[in-house]
Amino acid sequence: MHFSNIDSTLRVGTWNALPYTEREVSGVEKTLKAAGFRFEARRGSAATEEVFKALGKNGLSPRILHIATHGFFFPDPKTSAKFEISPTLSEPVFKLSDHPMIRSGLILAGANHAWATGKPIRPGMEDGILTAYEISQMNLTNTELVVLSACETGLGDIQGNEGVYGLQRAFKIAGAKYLIMSLWQVPDKQTSLLMTTFYKKWLEEKMEIPEAFRAAQKELREAGLDPYQWAGFVLVE
Repeated sequence: MHFSNIDSTLRVGTWNALPYTEREVSGVEKTLKAAGFRFEARRGSAATEEVFKALGKNGLSPRILHIATHGFFFPDPKTSAKFEISPTLSEPVFKLSDHPMIRSGLILAGANHAWATGKPIRPGMEDGILTAYEISQMNLTNTELVVLSACETGLGDIQGNEGVYGLQRAFKIAGAKYLIMSLWQVPDKQTSLLMTTFYKKWLEEKMEIPEAFRAAQKELREAGLDPYQWAGFVLVE
């Protein structure tokens, strides 16, 4: 399943469109179908938080979950230099929370409206801002691979001996086996190229997931791409 945040009707200037996600999902879809997978996509306004949360119901999560959208991570407001001056009330609650797994998450359909107003587009709907905490409450034990084709999805706060709190920890708590995620804002176009290359090596060339991931990065490096454009993605087992 692919979540592509490309519906311009849902934008109020907070999260920008990602034009290459459509090319990315088309390439991934072609590769998965050729390998015999049933592929179900959710694009634009159909990529809702309700649809995402339904994935873990009855223990029937998909083998592969590919998410191409914006991710966010905000540091602890009590320790960040950005908050030496008291934050304004207009700041989203996700920036100001004391809970590190609420300060990281994914942007789904309708999130721009909720980010700006604090309310979902329609009463009774989810707000489209999927936090790490919400993901950690899901059941993804049947999911072999989660690909977070988004910016800064691998980041999180260090809390004592509890490790990294963030999307990485959330998906592992939910039961996913492998995760591919980013450590910085990776360019949209190069992200699309890396992902389609990875799937081909895994599913068409029959490499194991770790080997396919390393081979995809190696191919982009040998093609002359700057490390900034591909090295930001990491594989978590």
